Amino acid sequence: MKKWYESLFENYGKNYDNERYTKGTIGECDFIEKEIDFDKSLKIIDIGCGTGRHSIELTKRGYKIKGIDLSESQLERAIEKAKAQSLQIDFQKHDARKLPFKDDFDVAIMLCEGAFSLMETDEMNFEILRNVTKSLKKSGKLIFTTLNGLFPLYHSVEKFHSSTTDEGNTTCRSNTFNLMTFREYNITMVEDDSGNKKELKCNERFYVPSEITWLLKTLGFKRIDIYGAKLGAFSRNDELTTEDFEMLVIADFTSEI
Repeated sequence: MKKWYESLFENYGKNYDNERYTKGTIGECDFIEKEIDFDKSLKIIDIGCGTGRHSIELTKRGYKIKGIDLSESQLERAIEKAKAQSLQIDFQKHDARKLPFKDDFDVAIMLCEGAFSLMETDEMNFEILRNVTKSLKKSGKLIFTTLNGLFPLYHSVEKFHSSTTDEGNTTCRSNTFNLMTFREYNITMVEDDSGNKKELKCNERFYVPSEITWLLKTLGFKRIDIYGAKLGAFSRNDELTTEDFEMLVIADFTSEI
């Protein structure tokens, strides 16, 4: 039986690109460029690349990217978009819990909950982080976003979803947040590219900063910086607060200054 995240992304490439949360690509890539000092010699892996929006934009700017995703329909859309712009990008289908790479990349990006936090157990989510770490060189850097566990302690997740959903986009209802597991359960309504409507029972894991720090330190990262993640406007100036639905995490293997 397919997991909810596998069903969600089936035949959902074009409509995915119309979702509100996909509109921050340019600003997010601006931030990534600054974080890697505009070094176009670096090898970058985009994990949970979806329809390739970050991979495509960074390739247009001269970077070498490998995009991986579990969804064939998302990858097909990514390949189609890259081809339309005459871009050569290596898109591959992989499960982020079982990556075949070792010490291959200088930078890993994992944005917009493309992989991490979607898994049904904490152990599976940890496997994603472990495999990403294994894929990086010892001088590598990891940049990712994940759901901020501080937000649902002070706000209704259901109200947040309803306030940020445009007409025709995916909708969430019947949200419940479990304080013991920090998982949010909801019923998601999505329309695929063929116009078929699907109702999925979904759940995602929210993380508090101390958990993320501990998980990454367990994997050998020495410096872990966490900020609020603003759509299309990532910045080291944005201190994480209870108002941020997502957090931005930047980690590397160098010691703190």
